[in-house]
Amino acid sequence: MASDMNDYFNKKKNDNNKSFGGGNGGGTPPKMPEVNFDFGSKQAAIFYFIGAIVVFLFLAKPFTIIEEGERGILSTNGKYSSNVLRPGLHFIIPIIQKVYPVDTKVRIINYASRIERKAQGEGLEVKPAVTVLDKRGLPVSIELTVQYRLNATFAAQTISNWGFSWEEKIINPVVRDVVRNIVGKYDAESLPTNRNTIAEQIEVGIADSINSLKNTPAKLQSVQLREIILPTKVKDQIENVQVAKQEVQKAKQQVERADQDALKRAAVARGEAEAVKIAAEGKAQAITIEAKATAKANQIISESLTTKLLQLEQIKMQGKFNEALKTNKDAKIFLTPGGSTPNIWVDMKGTQKRTSAQ
Repeated sequence: MASDMNDYFNKKKNDNNKSFGGGNGGGTPPKMPEVNFDFGSKQAAIFYFIGAIVVFLFLAKPFTIIEEGERGILSTNGKYSSNVLRPGLHFIIPIIQKVYPVDTKVRIINYASRIERKAQGEGLEVKPAVTVLDKRGLPVSIELTVQYRLNATFAAQTISNWGFSWEEKIINPVVRDVVRNIVGKYDAESLPTNRNTIAEQIEVGIADSINSLKNTPAKLQSVQLREIILPTKVKDQIENVQVAKQEVQKAKQQVERADQDALKRAAVARGEAEAVKIAAEGKAQAITIEAKATAKANQIISESLTTKLLQLEQIKMQGKFNEALKTNKDAKIFLTPGGSTPNIWVDMKGTQKRTSAQ
């Protein structure tokens, strides 16, 4: 049995040799090519050194890039450097040094009654509106927008003192504290009318509070007071007061309009009376002037009538009578020589005819 097994394996070995030897049925199998890894000692050292450097740079990353709108805070063995890294490429010592980039762009916090998470994004945060008690203890909600940025000059000191959550420790508490202190001095009813004054006081108060901190950790850009939300009762009361004021204003305007109409009518009446007066005075003056002129004329005529002139006029008149007697011989003339009354002509024909007719 053992001999049969040996014959089988010998036969398999011969078949394999034939397959490698070609068609002639003999020969030895071909050898595999050998790779010579035997470099010179110097070249091998350089090769391994470069490889080690590449692996080290890939794993350790001894450089960092600071983007625009950021500053880098360099930490060496856990201690922050006071000088921040500006935008660009910076080399560091791996393991020993680390760089923490911080955002120095303008950031916004919206204090709103309704917080919409969709409205939040990079550099934008939404927080609940500031709830304040007015002078009488009534709750009032203040909505505002605060724009600020990290002070890049003292960014390392700010992170060292306040940590990377410096906004929650500085901006938010300051805003709420200032708003409560200022709005709490007013009555709820007077808040809308003093809106501009309150907005200015809030902005100045927040700026002063932040600037008073050591190294001025942040720079306030602006504060916009968006809305003052009053209690419903106060709001209704203010609306009622506004309606009453409008009614008073309307009545005042009506009174002023009536006064203007009365003044207008009085002015028209005075104008008409003045016109009548002027017309009467004009007419009287005209009559006076005419009478004075007539009197003056009579005076002139009277002064011009002398005795001789009257005699001359009487002679002229006598001549006219004589001419008339030639035509009307029945006429009678009553002579008044030397008198003031002129001669009188009496037509007798006409008298006789009137007598006969009766």
